[in-house]
Order: sequence, then structure tokens, then C-alpha cells
Amino acid sequence: MAGVVIGVDPAKRSNTIEVIDSDEHVLFAARFDNSSADYRRMLASVKRWPIRAWAVEGATGDGLNLAQRLVSDGERVVDVPSKLSTQVRAIDTGHGRKNDPTDAHAVAVVGLRTTGLREVSVDDEAVVMRMLSQRRRDLVRSRAKAVNRLHQALMQLIPAGARKKLTIEKAKALLATVRPRDAAGKARRQLAADLIDDVAVLDRKLAAIDKRIAEAVKESATTLTDIVGVGPVTAAAILGEVGDVARFTTADRFAS
Repeated sequence: MAGVVIGVDPAKRSNTIEVIDSDEHVLFAARFDNSSADYRRMLASVKRWPIRAWAVEGATGDGLNLAQRLVSDGERVVDVPSKLSTQVRAIDTGHGRKNDPTDAHAVAVVGLRTTGLREVSVDDEAVVMRMLSQRRRDLVRSRAKAVNRLHQALMQLIPAGARKKLTIEKAKALLATVRPRDAAGKARRQLAADLIDDVAVLDRKLAAIDKRIAEAVKESATTLTDIVGVGPVTAAAILGEVGDVARFTTADRFAS
């Protein structure tokens, strides 16, 4: 690999980098916080080497956000599997335990010496589907909580309560049969009505997100939906997590 290689050990709060040349001489090393200001500082610190490549450990995992940001800014980035950097650490230090400076160096060496590493590209489609799928999961969880609270409220108003698979229409019909006269009963009825409104809002949001997911899956031209039982929601969840399937060298690695 021509020029210098910048090894990156990504973490939640900071990124440790080390710049090495073709002879593995360390030219620069530093740690930068995960902030916009430090990201700009990190880019500025390596501008002195116009021919450079970034080797990011776990560019599809912990290093995903950083790798995508670098690629979007025109940087060349390769994905370093943690297994390879662990092997280099073990050779250099006699053990495979993580240590920020040592790990960044190991990642850089792997990026320099290993051929066939996957080059990271802007993965807009997968990112969009991952965000939409996460948003849908959040809405589903919120709806389940709201329905559970609605069940509890109806149990306090109606002796038999409400059956499973409660819908807005069923809840409204049940609530219409109750006309409490005491203050507590009236308050419970109003609470149930408010919860029905909450569920209705969440149902509208789920319908909207399902439409956006269906559009995103259609634009991706995936053939996953040709499989019986795989709809747009399932396809988006798979594509959002997998990203570029070419990063798996074999079907077994993909399965694991």
C-alpha cells in the first residue's frame, strides 16, 4: 500500500490513531475524542501525508460511524477484522490483550501488510434501512407498552377487561359501555381515552414508517422479498445489519 497507513482503534468515547510508513516506522500517534471538533482535528493532523489510507478496526461494527464519515469526506478506508489485529498484537507483545496504542499500531500493520482487505464505500442504502428499522422497533415497543397500560386501565373499568389483540376500535367500543359517576371512575375513563389516543398516534406513525421502509427496499432492488415470507420490514432489517454482503468471504462466515 503506497503512502502512509493510519491505524484506528475506535471506541465509544475516543479514537486512537497511529500513522506508520512502509517500513512500519511510527510517524505520529494520538487520541481524539468522538466529537465533531476532534474529528476535524484528526483530519487536520494527517493532512501532511497526501497519500494515505485509513485502516479501521471493525469498520462494519464499532468503527462503522467513523469509517462512513471518513469515506464521505473522500478518504480511503479499509476494514480490518479484529481477528487479524489480535494476531498481530499477540506476535508483537506476546499476548492479544487490547491496549489503545498497541491496538492502533496492530491495526495499522494489518492495513499495511495484508492484501485483500475490504475497501469501505459509502453505504447510504444500508444506513437508511438500518435507521428506519431501528425507528420501527422503537415504535413497536412504545405501542406494546401503551396497549399494556390500556389493558390495565380497562381492567379497572370493566370486570372482564379486554381480550388480547386489542385494537383502537375494540377499545373505543368497550369504553363507550362505561359511564362511571364517581371521581375515580371518571379519571380512569379519561386515562383510558388518553391511552387510546396514544395508541392511535403510534399506529399512524407505524403505518408511515412501514411505507418508508417499503419504498427504501424497492429502491434497493433487492431480491430478498422474492423469498416466501420475507416482506419489506424483514428485508430492511437484514439489509440494514448486513450492509455490503461482499465483505463475507464465504457463506459460512456470513452465517456465523
